[in-house]
Amino acid sequence: MEQKKRLVIVAAIILLMAAAMLASFGRVLFAADTPKVILPSSSAGPGDISGSGSQGQDYQRVDVTTQTVQGVAATLARPSSYYRELTVETFWEGGASSVQVQVWTDGGWSHSRQTLPSGVVRHDLTGEDTLYYWYDGSSQYRQAPADERSSDLAQRIPTYETVLDLDPEDITAAGYEARGELPCVFAEVRPEGSNQLQRFWISVESGLLVSAETEEDGQLIYRMTAYSPVQTPCPADGSFSLPDGEVLHRLGD
Repeated sequence: MEQKKRLVIVAAIILLMAAAMLASFGRVLFAADTPKVILPSSSAGPGDISGSGSQGQDYQRVDVTTQTVQGVAATLARPSSYYRELTVETFWEGGASSVQVQVWTDGGWSHSRQTLPSGVVRHDLTGEDTLYYWYDGSSQYRQAPADERSSDLAQRIPTYETVLDLDPEDITAAGYEARGELPCVFAEVRPEGSNQLQRFWISVESGLLVSAETEEDGQLIYRMTAYSPVQTPCPADGSFSLPDGEVLHRLGD
């Protein structure tokens, strides 16, 4: 009798484990209790999905495909406090331009400083639903309403989390790829009815977008790269003040 009870218990456990494994490849990847995904190490090359998780934690190996990339991207998170540098290039027939951008982020606030092709330096400070912007040498600033995408737009970069909202049929390619020697989750998308093809490379170490490209009718028109090391937390020289000296945010607040 005892043996039968033990068999029933074992069978129940096996069924529960099987159900959990099957569910993990569906929409449950978006749930709050999604198992952490084993991502490639910093030495991983293109297509290398090997990795190891910390002992005692719930990890699951997931191949990145057009069907699973949204779930994998959902497990990544940007740091709440950091500094980094990036380059944004725009291309057109017969010409190109490049913008260098510095970004300080902390506690929901973001300050970007970009050197425009003309040499003019622009500042954008976003936080608490407001965008403030001004130029070097001026104590005057302007402001406008802001939302969760305003900081990325100010930096001239796409908000990669929009991939999570796409129709899976719009995702044309996906996988693990090294970009600038950084292991990344890669996604290529072409929204229905659009003549643009967009590519995103998201660092599996920082959760930040480290590169993006846009092609229009087969021609490259935009490229963003951010391969330099990310400093986290935001260094002490990070400033979240307006040009008139008013401090809107202090590090660590």
